[in-house]
Amino acid sequence: MGDLVVGVLGCGSMGSGIVQVVAEAGYPVIVREVSSAAVDDGLARIDRFMAEGVRRGKVTEGQKMATQKRIRGTTEWGDLASCGVVIEAVFEDIQVKHAAIRSLSSVLVPGALVATNTSSLSVTEIAAAYACPERVVGMHFFNPAPLMKLVEVVRAVQTDEAALAEAREFVRSLGKEPVQTKDSPGFLVNYLFIPYVNQAIQAFDDGLASRDELDNALELGLGYPMGPLKLVDRIGLDVHLHASAALYRETGERRFAPPPLLRRLVKAGWSGRKAKHGFYTYSGQS
Repeated sequence: MGDLVVGVLGCGSMGSGIVQVVAEAGYPVIVREVSSAAVDDGLARIDRFMAEGVRRGKVTEGQKMATQKRIRGTTEWGDLASCGVVIEAVFEDIQVKHAAIRSLSSVLVPGALVATNTSSLSVTEIAAAYACPERVVGMHFFNPAPLMKLVEVVRAVQTDEAALAEAREFVRSLGKEPVQTKDSPGFLVNYLFIPYVNQAIQAFDDGLASRDELDNALELGLGYPMGPLKLVDRIGLDVHLHASAALYRETGERRFAPPPLLRRLVKAGWSGRKAKHGFYTYSGQS
């Protein structure tokens, strides 16, 4: 894609991972946040993640430094004007995303590709806020973005063929595997994954098996690398609750309804690995 400059909106847990992926692929990246403090936090998050990669021998110190040199943080919308691709990774709220997309309308050239990293909102609805909605696609990365190979490329009602082809090519240039999906609730992976995890949580709450035995049974019986309770702890119980509730509101289908135990744990502040408590306890781990 030539001398492409890539913009990223948001440098939180997902945004920072996307920034790292894009910079590792050799693209200069401009990441926009709402404040200098948020920029600094995001860049520090990337530094910590890559430092751990150096410690584990996954990347060299030289590769880490080269990647970080390609990243520039800003709080100014105008700094994104040179970007040919912008990936929106702001808070998962339709009003917040609409405000971000509208701001891009007055900054980017008409041919720029705009991608939203939403996991549960309508790409079609998000695209409607942009001046050139035919240039908007969904580009759903999975967490942690530097490690997960899959990116769902979602076609909104307005998305044209050229934008869709460019999105797939760009994803492949990042070393990821694009899977094209329609713009329906949960896209593909969450449409199948959320009911599975919800059913596992309910089975545990109903006493069908202990926590460890439930996870072991699904790891050994189905060949999964990680049981559902361990996995949802890693994702974040609050993140799973938000996505599950959004799909339930959108579809009204009972299988998407968050289990009561999930709600109780989130209310207790036990949001999983990041909070040191979830279905498991993570003393001394990050």
